Amino acid sequence: MINLLRASICLLATTTNGQLLGIPTAPFSLGDGRLALHDLTTLVVDSQYADIVDERGETLIPPTLLEFANTFAGDLQTLDVNITTKQGQNASHGSIFLTLGNASDYYDIAGRESSEGYTLSVSSSGVTITGASPLGVWWGTRTVLQQAILNNGSIPHGIASDTPGWVTRGMMLDAGRHYYPPDFLIEMCAYMSFFKQNTFHVHLSDNLYNNKDYTRERSLELYARFRLWSDAEELAGLNKFRNESYTKEQFEQIQSSCAARGVTILPEIEAPGHALVFVQWKPDLGLTDDLSLLNISNPDTIPTMKTVWSEFLPWFHTKTVSIGADEYTAEVNDYNIFVNAMADHIHTTSNKSTRIWGTFPPVYNDSHYINIYKNVSVQHWEFFEDNPLYDYIRNNYSVLNSDDTYYTVAKWSGSYPQKVNVSTTFIGNPSTPGGGPWYPYIFDTKNASNNPEPDEPLVLGSIVPLWNDYGANATVYSEAYYTWREGIPALADKQWGGNLTQTEFGGLLEALHPYIPGQDLERTIPSKASTILSYSFAAAYKTSTEEIEDASGNNYHGSTDCAKNEEGSLIIDSCSLKTPLSSKGRNYTLTLSFSISTLEDSTNATLITGGDSSLMLTPNITFFAGGEYFRLNSSIPIQQKLDLNIIGRGNRTFAKVDDGEEEEFSTKMGINGKWFGWGSMPFEAPLKEVGGEYAGWTGEVYGLRLLSVA
Repeated sequence: MINLLRASICLLATTTNGQLLGIPTAPFSLGDGRLALHDLTTLVVDSQYADIVDERGETLIPPTLLEFANTFAGDLQTLDVNITTKQGQNASHGSIFLTLGNASDYYDIAGRESSEGYTLSVSSSGVTITGASPLGVWWGTRTVLQQAILNNGSIPHGIASDTPGWVTRGMMLDAGRHYYPPDFLIEMCAYMSFFKQNTFHVHLSDNLYNNKDYTRERSLELYARFRLWSDAEELAGLNKFRNESYTKEQFEQIQSSCAARGVTILPEIEAPGHALVFVQWKPDLGLTDDLSLLNISNPDTIPTMKTVWSEFLPWFHTKTVSIGADEYTAEVNDYNIFVNAMADHIHTTSNKSTRIWGTFPPVYNDSHYINIYKNVSVQHWEFFEDNPLYDYIRNNYSVLNSDDTYYTVAKWSGSYPQKVNVSTTFIGNPSTPGGGPWYPYIFDTKNASNNPEPDEPLVLGSIVPLWNDYGANATVYSEAYYTWREGIPALADKQWGGNLTQTEFGGLLEALHPYIPGQDLERTIPSKASTILSYSFAAAYKTSTEEIEDASGNNYHGSTDCAKNEEGSLIIDSCSLKTPLSSKGRNYTLTLSFSISTLEDSTNATLITGGDSSLMLTPNITFFAGGEYFRLNSSIPIQQKLDLNIIGRGNRTFAKVDDGEEEEFSTKMGINGKWFGWGSMPFEAPLKEVGGEYAGWTGEVYGLRLLSVA
C-alpha cells in the first residue's frame, strides 16, 4: 500500500486552457471544490450494464463492465482506498458510479464513433464515469487514479468529456530475437494501460542478421526463433526451444491479463522475409542466395505458412494479426502473391484481418504488377520503403504509423537510439513554426507535404517498435522497459490526442510513476533507510522454524534449514537461506560474506537465486539472466572468507571481492554478422535464496546485506 500524500505534485488539476493535466490530458470544465477519494465508500456498477462487453474494439475477449470495475477496485486498494463494489441502478452519495452512455456521443479526430470515449463527472456527492463502452469506462478510471495521485488523494469538481483521437495506440516488442517471460509482457501491458495505450504488438519470430557471405551451414545454425510452442504433429521441429517459448496456456494468460487492463495483444509471425526459422525447419523453402527469405515460387512455401497460421489463429484473441512481410528483397509479384494468399487464408479460416509492414507500394501503371489487397492494412516504417500518403492513403489503403522517427534498437545501433526520442513528441510537427506536438497522422517530422490531414480516416494510429537486432545476449528483460520508460507515456499522450508540453511532462511522470498499478518493472523494495536488508550470523539467530532477524529495521526476516557452527556462521550443505524478497532493480550494493569449502560442480555452482537473475560460479563469477550467461574474468578462491560485492550502478553492474578492484559485467554482441561490439549489462540483484539443494557448493555464510546505494 502507498500513501497518496507522498505525491510530489499537488493541485495541478487544471490548466488555463480547460484541460485536466494527466498523461494523456483530458478536456475539462472546472467546477468549485474538490472531492477526497478517501470519502468514497462504494463502487457502484450499473446493474443493467454489468455484463456488457465492448465488441467494437480489437480484442475478442473484452472484459465486462463488472470485470473492469473489480480491477479498478484492486487498483484503488494500492492507493489505500478500500471501497466496496456492488451492483445498482443509480449513483449514491459517496460512490463512484460506473455506467454506459451512447457511442454516438463520442467521436475520434476522423469523426468516427469511438467506443473508447467517456465522461467523468465529479461533485461533492461522488464520481460518475459514463463510457461509450466498458472500455471507455476503464479509461475514465485511469483518469480518476491519475488525478488522485497528482492531487493528494482528491479530484477537482467538474466534467471531462474525453475521446481518443486514434483507434490504435501502442508499442511493438521484438520477442523473436529475445524471449520475454509472460509476466514481463503482462507487466508491460499494465504500464501501457495506465497511460491509455490499447495495443501491444508482439513480434513472435525472427533471426539475427544473415550475412550473405555466410556459408549455407552457418546460416542454418544462426540464431533464429519461433516463440509459440505447439505439440501439433505437422509443426514438429519448427520450434526446438520450449523453455524460450509460449505455450497455448501461457499465451492465453498473456492475452487475458492484458485485456483485463484494456490492452490487446497483436501477434506477428514474420514471413516471407526474416524467415530463417522456417528455413531451418524446412531448408528447401529458402532462397539459395539468402536463406532468411522464403522462396515463394516453391509450391510448398505458401501451404507451409498456411499450416503454421492454421495452428495458431485459434490462439489469437484479436481481430487483426500481422504476417510481417518486411524487408523482402526478392521478386515483387511473388511477394504480393504471398501476402494476398495469406490474407485470404487468414480471413477464410478465422475472419481476421491482415496487417503487413510497408515493403512494396502498389503500382497501377503496369498491367503485369500484382498489388496487395486493399483490405490489408499497412504498417509504414521508413520512407525509403514507401510514402504512406502518396503510395497507400491516396490509393485507399489503411495505414498505421510506425515511422522510424521513434524506432529503438536494444543496446547498440548505428542508426537508432536506445531510448525513445521523447523530445520529438513535443516538437515533431513540421507544419508548426518551430515545431509543434507530434500526432499519429504525422509520418514525416521534417516535410509536411508527406503528411495527410489530421482527420484522415485511413490513418489507424501509431505503434512504436523496439527491435532486438543483436539477439538474446545483448540485454536482460528489464532493458526493454527502460528503453520505453519515458517513451510510453510521452507517446501515449499524443496517440490519444493530448496536449502535454515538454515542461509539464517530466514532473507529471515522476509524480505518477511510483503508483502505476499492476506492475513493478523497476523491482523496487520499500526501505526506511539506505540499508534494505541485513542478516548477520556472527551473533545468535533463530532456527528454521522461526525467522532470521533482519537488522535493517524493514522486517524482511528470513528463514533457513541450515545448521550453524560455533562462530555463528551458517553452514551451507544442501540447505539454504531464504529471504522474503525476490529482486532489487537498479542502483544497489549486494554483499555476500561467505567462504566455499567445496565446489561440487565448478562450472555450474549457484550462490544466490532471484526472480530475474542468479549469481553463479562457472567457475568465473557469473550472472545468469535473461536466459544467458554473463561471465567475468575473475573467480572466487576456495576455503577463504571473503565479501563478494555486486554493485548495480544505473545500467551497469560490477563485482568486487573484498576491497579489490571493481570488474564490470559486459556482453559481446555480433554486429550485422560482420564484427563484434561490447555492451554493459544491468542485472537485478538476486535475493530469493542463498545456496540450496542443487546449488553445487558447500561452505559457510557469515552475512547478507543489501543497500540502496551503489
